[in-house]
Amino acid sequence: MKSFLQRNHRIVFYSAWLLLALMQSALTELKDDEAYYWVYSRYPAWGYYDHPPMIALMIRIGYFFFQNEFGVRVVAVVMNGLTLFFIEKLLVNKNIALSILAFQVNGFIAAPDIPLIFFTAVFFWCYKNFIEKTSLINTIWLGICAALLVYTKYQGALIILFTLISNPKLFTRHQTYLAGTITLLCFMPHLWWQYQHNWVSLRYHLFESNVNPYRLSFTLEYLIGQVLIAGPFAGFILLPAAFLYKPSTTTENALRFTLIGIYSLFLFSSLRGKTEANWTAPVLVSLMVLSHGYLNSNTKWRSAIYKLLPLSLIVTLFARIIMIADFLPIRFVKEQYHAWRGWPGEMKKRTKNLPVVFNNSYQRASKYWFYTGQTTYSLNDYRSRKNNYNLWPTEDSMLGKQVYVLDIYDLYKFSDSIKTPMGWLGYRFDPAFVSFAKINISVSNKRYSLKADEVLNLSCRVNIPPRHAEFITSHPALYTEVFIGIFSADGFIKNVFLPYSLQRINSKREFEIKFDPHLKKGKYYLKFAIRAGNNIATHNSDKIPLLIE
Repeated sequence: MKSFLQRNHRIVFYSAWLLLALMQSALTELKDDEAYYWVYSRYPAWGYYDHPPMIALMIRIGYFFFQNEFGVRVVAVVMNGLTLFFIEKLLVNKNIALSILAFQVNGFIAAPDIPLIFFTAVFFWCYKNFIEKTSLINTIWLGICAALLVYTKYQGALIILFTLISNPKLFTRHQTYLAGTITLLCFMPHLWWQYQHNWVSLRYHLFESNVNPYRLSFTLEYLIGQVLIAGPFAGFILLPAAFLYKPSTTTENALRFTLIGIYSLFLFSSLRGKTEANWTAPVLVSLMVLSHGYLNSNTKWRSAIYKLLPLSLIVTLFARIIMIADFLPIRFVKEQYHAWRGWPGEMKKRTKNLPVVFNNSYQRASKYWFYTGQTTYSLNDYRSRKNNYNLWPTEDSMLGKQVYVLDIYDLYKFSDSIKTPMGWLGYRFDPAFVSFAKINISVSNKRYSLKADEVLNLSCRVNIPPRHAEFITSHPALYTEVFIGIFSADGFIKNVFLPYSLQRINSKREFEIKFDPHLKKGKYYLKFAIRAGNNIATHNSDKIPLLIE
């Protein structure tokens, strides 16, 4: 037996790794975002509000074969195992166990970070081959892999950028431009989708997401998060080891530039708002490869890692167990991993299998859809952010139809409720659902500037889809409110109601508004909103910057 393990230790390792992840993926309840990405897969497209389409494709493939949690995750699990294989190809010493725990806890989750890390590893493997032999086939593979990398998550572009910066000689090779052309051609369908949707993803990630008044906690949480992602205990060794290692090859130099560049970029990002720890996910490839290089030549550091191994294994095993078994009386754990069993079936009976609307929660809407099979819509409030439910045709299919509206807030507004592990959930029957999130109001200028007490003049144009226009025309008694929400960096300030009904706007698609916003000097933004019936008000414009001088 011992000789068998010595001869086949890699096969045994990868098999055990894969088996553990597959078991975990089948026995663990979907996380919120996984259910959201599952809804992605029901609407195949070249892009989505939050991410490129890779995660949707992965889930669609797995769910075609297995209509359960396992199907949602199986492709991600396989990719995670292959990531380790390609990382091993980048190592000089093939002892991959030194920092393997970086992938242990969440390696089965169907999220964009999994393919992002996978294609980062494959990209550097292709880059290594390209540097060693700049052949046509290696050039083509590098270009294709670079495109696939960006199709997973937009952070993939940073991997390409810092690789180019690490090796200026690349700009003197015609093969580099050929690879870039291949990448651009492969990525063109997504760029066309972005163009058709007014560059919605880029505007959200660059100008709307993660913009908050600075707090020191943003930076501290970011730094602590990087240590925890590298390994709850091993991170204190792996991070400095990776930074201390001196690259000996062109590929390792690219890995080092990526390590420093991405960590620094998101550290700077924490100065303008909350930065999620997982946004640096692709840097884990650099971290593993470079820290290995240092640990293999430093006995004391390597010994410290091995001493931490038992404790890390215990913590990892415990984390995996609590994801499967519901025995901890901790609300956070229950809500994350044990809140969606049993009651969705009962709720499906109470709602008579009709379509369901959740107020302002794409997570709950997505999970309810997954666990009941009922078409579910997230009606997004104008004071929160948009998501892909603002783009999908779900609202169109429910307009004027019988639905049930559900929410965990403002329970007094609901005629009935049900007890769930995440708390009481109110629900009410709506015989004719109305919502107009698909109506868009645009203004003539991109931004406005005026002095205090000066009147703001907005020239507006309205785009109403034919289905919604027909519905408004055929319901002249429909009660609606059209107004402008005013916001600062600290959040919502007030509403300014307009003297126009939705029926009038429907008949006359262009109009002007003049009003004094009564604001102090500062930066603000405006947003049009429409409230229909008893439902919450929706997003009906992009953010409109306003400067009061």
